[in-house]
Amino acid sequence: MLNLGAAPLSYAAEKPNIIFILTDDLGFNQVGAYGDTPIKTPNLDKLAENGIRFDQAYSGSTVCSPSRVSLFTGRDGRYMTNNSNTVQLEEIDITMAHVLKHADYDTTLIGKYSIGSKMGVTDPLAMGFDTWYGMYSILEGHRQYPHILWRDGQKIRIKENEGGRKGAYAQELFTKEAIDYIETPRDNPFFIMLTYSSPHAELAVPEKYSKQYNLKETPYTGMKNGVPADKYAAYYPEPVENPNATLAGMVSALDDYIGKIVSVLEKNGQLDNTLIVFTSDNGPHDEGGADPEYLKAAKPYKGQKRDLYDGGIHVPMIVHWPAKIKQPRVDDTPWLFADVLPTLADITDVNLNLVPRVRTNGVSIAGLLQDSPVQMPERTLYWEFSKQVGDPNSGVIGDTYQAARKGEWKAVRYGFDAPLELYNIIEDPSESNNLVKQEARIADNFMDLFEKYRKQ
Repeated sequence: MLNLGAAPLSYAAEKPNIIFILTDDLGFNQVGAYGDTPIKTPNLDKLAENGIRFDQAYSGSTVCSPSRVSLFTGRDGRYMTNNSNTVQLEEIDITMAHVLKHADYDTTLIGKYSIGSKMGVTDPLAMGFDTWYGMYSILEGHRQYPHILWRDGQKIRIKENEGGRKGAYAQELFTKEAIDYIETPRDNPFFIMLTYSSPHAELAVPEKYSKQYNLKETPYTGMKNGVPADKYAAYYPEPVENPNATLAGMVSALDDYIGKIVSVLEKNGQLDNTLIVFTSDNGPHDEGGADPEYLKAAKPYKGQKRDLYDGGIHVPMIVHWPAKIKQPRVDDTPWLFADVLPTLADITDVNLNLVPRVRTNGVSIAGLLQDSPVQMPERTLYWEFSKQVGDPNSGVIGDTYQAARKGEWKAVRYGFDAPLELYNIIEDPSESNNLVKQEARIADNFMDLFEKYRKQ
């Protein structure tokens, strides 16, 4: 007799659903699981407690665009053609979404994009995503209550935010879109690239999230009376009375939204075989009234966004996958954004040698995403950042910074003609004790590397 309840296991059930959550300018120490932040993040802390908290993970760069291009394409600074914030995807690029299409995934991008401005050529639909909802340009990502968003290449008016109103918070809209996507019946496993545009400035959040914080405040005046509060005021002109509480609230809002997504997965019986990755595109910012020093946003690391000291690139990284990770742990393996694409290929059984035009120098860390992790060989991680002159979005490239890490050693050079700095990043996470003279042989090896990869 035919048993209708004993259908063969579907393809979607064999491979994990994947949700990659990328926040914008979130510091290493702005998630409760990572230290002594006053910011409340109970849902993220729970993911860390039941998954893997990576303590030595790095972004692709210290600013948005090169970090995201690195993530999407699996390339570090050595393989990038442009390491400034002007970089975008190119028509020939193969992204992680392209790779997952080879494994029959349904793919969507929700949130901030900002790395492909040629519609039909480098927009999300052209870069491997079946559907897309969110912010297109880098400047659109500066608004927490946007007037327009995009769906599959078409502009959408957000009428709730017109006429000075603030009725639709971008991060909440992105969360609702992600939940709708999760709850849509489908035959294939799904990949959601959920790229929140927070806690990047502008600083704004629904009051219920900020009012829980009573912090020391210096009001941010923006462009009040036509006088700029700082060099970023033209981008963030609105005054903010309580910037520290607002930024803390922005992070707590993200935590709440992520908790809602996890609850839906659990309700639908999807949580066990859904791989959730949570991280940030770079270190914390000081824009729009933000005070990363007061909030100890990058602690224990030195620097912030636009630095290649660890504060600018050392990011929180939480991986939750109950089907494979049943014994939670903290993992100290160094890895970076370039490793994500080959890792997802490995997990979904895609042979990158058979994917046309793929070009990555990342390394799969799939062997770490299990209860008996496979130790990875020591290797050199590399970053390069070309800073823009004057205005951070001027388009005029000035000095190029370099950084590399191998094992416990980290080297930085703030300009091709600048002196090398060398630190033991494990013993000296604040990069305070320059050992370039004491460890001349190690310093020479890093200098040779920097000279080899400097852009001409």
